[in-house]
Amino acid sequence: MNTISLEQRANRAVSNWIFLGVIMLLVQVVLGGVTRLTGSGLSITEWNVVTGAFPPLNDQQWQAEFYKYQQTPQYRLLNTDFTLADFKNIFFWEWFHRLWARLIAVAFLVGFVYLVAKKYIKKEMVNPLLTLFVLGALQGAIGWIMVASGLTGDAIYVRPTRLAMHFVFALGLICYAFWLGMQIKLPPKSRINHPSLHRWAWILIGILFVQLIFGALMAGHKAATAAHTWPTINGSWVPDGLLKERPLALNFFENKITIHFVHRGLAYALLIMIIIYSVKVFRIQPASKIFSQARRIPLILVTVQVLLGILSVLTSTQIVPNRWGTFEWMAQLHQITGMLLLLSLVAMLFLTRSLSFKQPS
Repeated sequence: MNTISLEQRANRAVSNWIFLGVIMLLVQVVLGGVTRLTGSGLSITEWNVVTGAFPPLNDQQWQAEFYKYQQTPQYRLLNTDFTLADFKNIFFWEWFHRLWARLIAVAFLVGFVYLVAKKYIKKEMVNPLLTLFVLGALQGAIGWIMVASGLTGDAIYVRPTRLAMHFVFALGLICYAFWLGMQIKLPPKSRINHPSLHRWAWILIGILFVQLIFGALMAGHKAATAAHTWPTINGSWVPDGLLKERPLALNFFENKITIHFVHRGLAYALLIMIIIYSVKVFRIQPASKIFSQARRIPLILVTVQVLLGILSVLTSTQIVPNRWGTFEWMAQLHQITGMLLLLSLVAMLFLTRSLSFKQPS
């Protein structure tokens, strides 16, 4: 009995540590969204892993950082009227975004050492946790590759494709950590063996990932302003110019109207499919308490997500450069809800998988 109690205590400690990491990663993505919406992402032009943890501490250091920013295309082509005070505002969000990434690394390493010392981490947990750490470090490198794309030539923002890569890789990292936490936290009795619903969850997650990629491309291209009407796109259900770029595939990465059209279409498709999925899920009787609670969430979130997407489009005409307003709130909430929707579907994927899967406990 005492052995079981110790094992439960160990699993609870490890899973709580992982879920804390998931929350910190979600906050990091939110900070990334704020950084993008405030136009702050290119304010720090160097990647100093250690010394970059400290902001400028005196006027001389601030002037040096401002001078570096003044050499960027964004300043020369867009923000030539910026004062040092304006620069300090955008510098803060990029600095805080990077600082939070460092705090995530510290939380992981300190937690890992503590849990190993307490002998709470079992042998079979080590490789997945090390994989998680490596993926986190890789995500930092991808973030710098993204920033570097906006510091040369005539770029005034980062490349949308690299923004999408950074965002989607972050989502993959969060899902991996969330899954690992559920493996350790949730007992086998919380799951049901339902192959049909399991396949449905995989399909929905796949479509949602594509949708989130197009959401990132929307953000990178600032494509909301290209069609700020609803339910039609600039007065048409199928707008002109969808396939005007050559080669054809380029439309899905560079054509704002095409990106907008696909993003909206996938949103409607997901809404309909999750309604159908929810009907199937609610027919399952009996179900565990965890399953009964989790199955309600995707439908709620996808409904909120669609409404926030519509409001983001309609308020995009109110965008004022370097000022936070209604559109920025709608866009940020839209992103947050999309991430939570993804995690709710990952939870349903976990809860409907075969009980034969090995669980690290």
